[in-house]
Amino acid sequence: MVPFEKERRKPEAMLVAFDFDGTLSGDEMTTFLAERCGVVEQMDTITQRAMAGEIEYAQSLRERCGLLEGLADEEAGAAFEKVHLRPGAADVIAALNDAGVTTAILTGGFDRGVAAALQKADVTVDRIVANRLPVAEAQLTGEVEGPLIEGTKDDALADLAGEYGVEMDETVAVGDGANDLPMLEVAGLAVGFDPKETVEPACDVVVESMAELQDVLDAEGVL
Repeated sequence: MVPFEKERRKPEAMLVAFDFDGTLSGDEMTTFLAERCGVVEQMDTITQRAMAGEIEYAQSLRERCGLLEGLADEEAGAAFEKVHLRPGAADVIAALNDAGVTTAILTGGFDRGVAAALQKADVTVDRIVANRLPVAEAQLTGEVEGPLIEGTKDDALADLAGEYGVEMDETVAVGDGANDLPMLEVAGLAVGFDPKETVEPACDVVVESMAELQDVLDAEGVL
């Protein structure tokens, strides 16, 4: 079990899945890691190529992680400690938990950054589906492992729905970027959090703050 996942419990009637970077958090984990390595410009170049469609997401992720080879694990930990939930995010998660709704974070980012942010906010979720940076001899290897490198968030959402006994029309997806499109397109309710222009057409509703998101979830009968 990943730290700051909740203890396993019986299936609930609804499932809310969040993206992390750009949605629950305004931080970018890879930027914090790149700062520790002195490779911010190279990291940004790869990111821009991916955003322009010049390279696929999986390739861009592997190239970005490759820049981190040799970074001391202690330095990586310090970078992850800089990751925070955006204002109001912990309140939304707590309200969902109190309402008995199953909560999940689906991110191409890294489990240690998610766990650090949840710990600081003193909040838990049912499941974290994230990638991870392998460590050998107290240094990052430059590789990346996990289910959301080649895998997509629609499959991850469907897998979780099946595990928790939730119908797909009882799922809610909250995201902002292109890699969130697959789960937004299959969820029962697709919520764009200040979404990119290409993502907004796939959203049933758009919000720009966590307070707005909580109002939407309340109005839709999720809370």
